[in-house]
Amino acid sequence: MVIIFLLSLGAAVAWKAYQLSRGPYDRSLRAITACLLSAAASYPFAMPGGASGFDGIAGHGMAKLMQNLLLLATVYFLMLFYLYSAADKADGRQRAKREAVVVLAVAATMTVAAKTVDHTALAGSFSTLDMTIPQVAVFYLVGGLYLAYALAVAGVWTRRYARVSERPHSTGLWMAAIGMFGMSVSSLTRMGFVAVRSQGGHVPMDLMNVVARALMVSIFLFFIGVTYPGVRTRVSACRIWIVQRRAYRRLEPLWRLITDALPHVVLDIEAPTRSERLGLRGVRRRYYRRVVECRDGLVLLAPYLTPEGAADAPDPVVKQAAAVLREAVAAQGGDAGALSLEIVRERDRTADRGQLCSLSDAVRKVPRMHWEVVEHVGQR
Repeated sequence: MVIIFLLSLGAAVAWKAYQLSRGPYDRSLRAITACLLSAAASYPFAMPGGASGFDGIAGHGMAKLMQNLLLLATVYFLMLFYLYSAADKADGRQRAKREAVVVLAVAATMTVAAKTVDHTALAGSFSTLDMTIPQVAVFYLVGGLYLAYALAVAGVWTRRYARVSERPHSTGLWMAAIGMFGMSVSSLTRMGFVAVRSQGGHVPMDLMNVVARALMVSIFLFFIGVTYPGVRTRVSACRIWIVQRRAYRRLEPLWRLITDALPHVVLDIEAPTRSERLGLRGVRRRYYRRVVECRDGLVLLAPYLTPEGAADAPDPVVKQAAAVLREAVAAQGGDAGALSLEIVRERDRTADRGQLCSLSDAVRKVPRMHWEVVEHVGQR
């Protein structure tokens, strides 16, 4: 589960970095990118290998200090995201400056506490440290209180957004808000443990484990809530991509028949790059282009879809295409002229997709020798 979480966090950081490269002046985007980057950077210092390696270079206890400082930066930038999103520019900047003073004061206090204590005092986990040492108690108490405050404020703003948002965004925001409130309550509970242990009291290990598990659940819930709207949107986009790609392929027989007869209906658009051909936008663009070209071609072929109109066809290829369409529609038990008018009058390109695909399937079933293009078409 931890590996999945870290991979997802890395993917989120990469995605936000990509978005930031396209909009570097978006303050809210910069804040949330810095938030995710700080969260991702804090995890190596929490892992045994990373902590011991950094302590060996910078000194014992420095990995724990760096981890907590990065956590402070995470919640600070999370607050900045809401400040820049909810408030106007002037108020957002003023509030951001005030919050910066607070977080810098907290970070300085934690740094002084870590530097003025024996290097072994901070070695170990929260449940095993000696909280009767004043610097250790101050280190955890000051940092924990700020985390609880920042997460509670961010949770309140998230709840406000969730109330006025629609699904799937509201669902993700509610999960994120519950996760932030859970983290805030867990942090406050841990600060209560610090206060009791700093006075020589004893806190049952089982109780501390329960709070630690609740904290982990809250973190996962927050992360799922933050990523849920984006993941669901991408899943929906992939579903649409699959539908449009299938429709694009199904339309090929009809499209080839029409464009061979009426090559001027082909839109003059630059050839897509490889990334555009494989990407969601590229498939969508080619799909809609094919639908438009098929519709335009049917508009031009409409006068020749009846046997009487076919006699007036200006080109043998046009006459041949009209004959194939009549045969395809007749195989479906319909009338070519009526079907043509029904498709042409339909304004919604997705509404007539089924009709166009069915017509294309019928064209595919027409014997090939009935609609092969005459030789002079290739010489145009």
